[in-house]
Order: sequence, then structure tokens, then C-alpha cells
Amino acid sequence: MATLFASILRIQTAIKRQPNFKLAMPSKRSRSLKPEHRWSLYPSLHEDVSELLENDELYFDFHPLDNDNKSIRDYDTNIMGSFTCRNGSCPSTGWTSKKVAITIRMYPGEDYNARVYHQRCKRCNWISRPTLDQSYAERVAYRLKKWNGAPMTRQQYHGFKKSDGPYNSRLCEGCKAGHCAEGLGD
Repeated sequence: MATLFASILRIQTAIKRQPNFKLAMPSKRSRSLKPEHRWSLYPSLHEDVSELLENDELYFDFHPLDNDNKSIRDYDTNIMGSFTCRNGSCPSTGWTSKKVAITIRMYPGEDYNARVYHQRCKRCNWISRPTLDQSYAERVAYRLKKWNGAPMTRQQYHGFKKSDGPYNSRLCEGCKAGHCAEGLGD
């Protein structure tokens, strides 16, 4: 056992002697310097969207660049999702929301993407990226079909059964960016 501790001590000493070595403990101050991602794209859900579009013989590619200025159409709406607070010191176990802000965009050449806005934890204010359900693919496909003249009937969206409490625009990054369909009336 003593040999193991001596080996660990030698390794630590060797690492500290490296020219660019910095021993830093994470702190709230250092975390605040990191850029906070206020929204995400979900290219991994493209297959789900594609399957729904194929019913109307529509074929789109996912546009990987997150830019507003090249889109030819955009639409703000809400989907459903669940959130987990990643702050290790927060007692929150997570929450679900039926009002996750999303901006669906269509680009030239049959491309699309959808910016999904994050929400903040009401206990500690940390930002959280949602886990999405089928409502993402349903909403995106519905909007693309509508823009492309497919005959549409208004859809009922199924997903998370219960939302955890009333909507709070202070915690919604979509509201802060002016893209939340719920918050536009605030």
C-alpha cells in the first residue's frame, strides 16, 4: 500500500512540473465565465422528422448551421420536453414542460432546422437542455408540410402527461430571445 501512495505522489509531482500545468479547483466564479448555451439543435431527431414527411412525399435535409439570416421561413411554437438540472449542489430532481420554445426554420434547397430553447431551474437558475419527446418531430413535420402545401388538419400532440407547475417566462430562454409562442403575449 505504501508503494502505491509513493507512486501516486511521484506522478502528481511530475505532472506539477509540466510547463503549462495549472491546478485549479472548479468554483462558481470560473463556471460563470463559461458561455451558457441558451438553445440547441437536434440533428439526431432528423430521422423521426423524415419519416413523418415521407407520408406526403416530402424530403428535407437537416441544415446543420444555426443561422437566422439565410432562412426563407421561420415559425415560433412550443413543444414538450423534460429537464434535468446539472448543478450538483441543487436539490432539484428535474421538471417537465409542455411549453418548450422552438423556432422552426426552412432554408433554400429543402433544408430545415429547429432551434430548441433551454430553460432555467427554478431552484438554482442553472440553464438546462431539454430531452425531447415525439412532439418535436410532429411539430417540425407539420410546419414543413404546411409550408409546402400539403393538406393538413390540426394535430393533437401527445407527450409528457403532466407539466410541473405554471409557465414562468423568467426561466424560459425562448422568451428572453423573443421567440417563445407562450411568452409573446407577456
